This record gives sequence, C-alpha cells and structure tokens, in this order.
Amino acid sequence: MSTEQIPSHRQQPTFSEAVAALEAVLAAGDDERFGPALGLVGGLFGAADPAERVAAGPRLAALLPDAPPFPRAHLAMVVGACVEHGSDPVACSGPVLAGLRGALTGAQLLVRRWVSTGGGPLPSAEEDDPAEAHERIADPAHLDEWHAHLAVVAWWTLHLWQQAAWAVYAHAEVRAEARASGVTEVLLELFDRYQGEQHDFKGLVHLALMLDDEPLLVLDRPTGTGYLLRMSGLSDTFQLHTLLADVLIGGGHLPGTPQEREVVALARTAFLDGRRVIATGAFNLVAPDGSWIWNEGTPGDIPVVDGVRTLVLEPLPYERSWSAGRFIQEVPGDLRLERVLDPAEAARRLAATVPGQTPAEAFR
Repeated sequence: MSTEQIPSHRQQPTFSEAVAALEAVLAAGDDERFGPALGLVGGLFGAADPAERVAAGPRLAALLPDAPPFPRAHLAMVVGACVEHGSDPVACSGPVLAGLRGALTGAQLLVRRWVSTGGGPLPSAEEDDPAEAHERIADPAHLDEWHAHLAVVAWWTLHLWQQAAWAVYAHAEVRAEARASGVTEVLLELFDRYQGEQHDFKGLVHLALMLDDEPLLVLDRPTGTGYLLRMSGLSDTFQLHTLLADVLIGGGHLPGTPQEREVVALARTAFLDGRRVIATGAFNLVAPDGSWIWNEGTPGDIPVVDGVRTLVLEPLPYERSWSAGRFIQEVPGDLRLERVLDPAEAARRLAATVPGQTPAEAFR
C-alpha cells in the first residue's frame, strides 16, 4: 500500500499501514521515498498497538537486504525495537546479523583505505562529513565509487547495527542458532580484526559468547568431590564464580563462607540501584590442564573434556573481590545443581587433571 492509498478520512495512517507503505516503496525501487516512508514507520512506532509491533518485526527484517544503504541501519533499529516489544527474535535475527557483518566488513575497509591514504585520526560519525571521507578513500585504482560509498555508510552506521544486533542476541534461541550456523564465529572474528577505536564491541562479544542450558562439570580438589551443574545466561566468569559459591557453599556441599544474599540476587535477576555491592572470591578456577580460568573472561573459556565443560576448584592463592552484578543486565543468570558425582566418579575425573599453576606461572 503506497502512502497515496491510505484512507483519506484519517489524518495519519496506522503503524501497520505505514509498514505496508514502506514495503510498497521498496518493491517499487523508489529509493528517494524510502527515507520518508521509514521515518513515518519510526514516528508511529510508539503509538502502535502491541500486536502491530509484534507482527511488524519479521516483515521489516525481510526488507533489510534490499533497503538503500544509509537508511538500512535505521530500519534495523526499528526491527530491534520490534523484537524488544515481542516480535519473534529468530525470524528477525538473520537479516540483522547479516547487516552487522556487512557493516563490520565495510568499516574495516574504510580503516584500511584511511591508513593507505595518509592515516591520521579516523572520521567522527558525529562531527565529520561522510562526503569528505568518501572523497578521500575512493580511487579508481583501489576502490570504486560504489564500494567506497558502502564503506563510508558502514563506518557511519556501525553503532546502529550494534544496537540492533544486541536486541536479537539478547535472546537465547538466537544465540543458539547463530552459534550452530557459524554466524557468531564469523562475527567474533570480525570483531577481533577490527582496528578502529570509535566502536566498543566488548558487551556484544560477551552477549554473543553467552552459553545457555550448558552442562558444567565442577571438581573440587580439596574435598575430592564433583558436581554436575547447568548454567544459562552468564555473561562473564565473575558471575559464574559468584553463583558457584552460592550453589556449592551456600548449598552446604563445600566448606566456606556463603555469598551474601544481595550479591547472589544481583548475579541472578536483581538490578543495581546505584550502590556498589562487593562480591568476594571463594575459589581459584582452574582448567583440567592446570591453567587458570580468569574471572574477566567468559564461561566459554572453560574447556570441554569428554563432551562437557570441566572446571576444577582450588584454594584461593590470594584474596579477590569485585563489584557484584551482571555484566549484561538485560539477561538473567542461572546456575543449578543437577547431581553430585559419586566418590568413584569424582576421583576418576580428578585423576585426569593436573594441579593448578602457581601465581608466578599463571601471570607469566
């Protein structure tokens, strides 16, 4: 439905009619009208009926691959907002994550061309003119006009793709599908190769790496006991450490001082209210080969042995403390005990590990 087809007895269309008009504009290949049509969709989003937002997400996501380059990222933001309001995250995620991949690739191309044309500070998406950046990086011998345009668009809109990707990656089913399909692996490689300083991907990396419904075998060296647990939504190993102390010490399975209830609540579902709450270390987390598992990393750093991530607990070599809470507040964390290993199984599993490194070895 074009904007001319919207019933005249209303001053403005409904959100659903605006989405249909945007679809029609794209189908007609009318790039000049795409921006205003998208602006109307965005302007009506806040007043839209909840059911309209839910239904619009997959429809708008399907437009992303063919949308004009500059407004495409703004369309992705609307898709992300639909997901946050109940749209199917899996149905929306493919085009959004593909767009993020394209933006990362284009941004890296701009960085390379910037270096090869004299270097200096990279352009600011807020203060600099994209046309000037295009003029600098375009060169018939190295980068044609169209690909220079795409690189500039990617650099100027990468932060929008980050936000849209966050909206879909916040859902466990998207994380599982993206991991299984190899999409996450590709994105992580692009994040790692990124050379600009204007974009911070740490949060999105931790979100993409987050494990859900993941078995975890924990062996306690001092007591010779073992435990099979299951973890979901843990964004860093600080959070895992806190919940291990809660489940195993607080649950009466291991000796030690339990974590404070507020510290545990913040690691699970509670939100910080501006206060600084301190969590304290209870163990040294060690891989089966004796290397340390650092709190600053993610549970994905724990190696898989015989099909299950395996972690060894050893005494603290020195006192540790950190600010309690979840690195990614939007996702609740969970760690639950499934069973206690019988003594023979725990002994067999521990016999296959080696003692942890000394601090001098670990910090080497």
